[in-house]
Amino acid sequence: MAKRLFDDLSPGEGVSGPQSFNARPGIMKYCIFFCTILLFTATLTGCSRLNCTPLEQLLGADVNLVSLGKNISDTLIAQSMPPLLPRQPAQPIFITTPVNNDNLKSSSSFARSLQNSIGAEFVRQGFAVNEIKLRGNVVINQGEGEFMLSRDLMELKEKQRAQAIVVGTYTLADRVMYLSIRLVRPGDSAILAVYEKRLCLDARSLQMLGLQVSEEDPFPQPGESWLDRLLYW
Repeated sequence: MAKRLFDDLSPGEGVSGPQSFNARPGIMKYCIFFCTILLFTATLTGCSRLNCTPLEQLLGADVNLVSLGKNISDTLIAQSMPPLLPRQPAQPIFITTPVNNDNLKSSSSFARSLQNSIGAEFVRQGFAVNEIKLRGNVVINQGEGEFMLSRDLMELKEKQRAQAIVVGTYTLADRVMYLSIRLVRPGDSAILAVYEKRLCLDARSLQMLGLQVSEEDPFPQPGESWLDRLLYW
């Protein structure tokens, strides 16, 4: 329809001169192309497949701990078998601090913030939550990769009768984090649900881990995207 209007319009109708008429189709094509790029970019911005690639510099990818905590909680609650029981103050969910897989006595502000986000989402969904700031109270059997609970945590479970405990570890390799979160039944250490994720860390996340990007990093940390600079100047 728009094309017919342009075809029917002569150079002298509704324009100030032939140059204005000749420029108008080009402007429209540019606008359509620009809008398409904006839509395509907005769609891809949340795509984790762009992590640790040169495209993240353009799109401004980063780690959102609030969204990550929500996704973890949603996954654990949905996968749990038997299902978790909400609104049971006498049977809370214990949320522990994820620890560094290479040093189980080490944690970070990144891990503690993630713990807070996970706990907040469990509360929003009606579960009673107790947070435990663990440092080394979660042990992994070498060769098996299965989470086991320490004696101290088991004794705490007997006192508080938790229905499940959220435990997690992370492994760092340059800017990549391999995150593993599991929902464990305290009585027999059975794994009720699992969440695993590969994250590409931005500068803020690395700072929360006490790290920084190396100058030799072939993929520099993402800065503010050109789309943000355009829309929020």
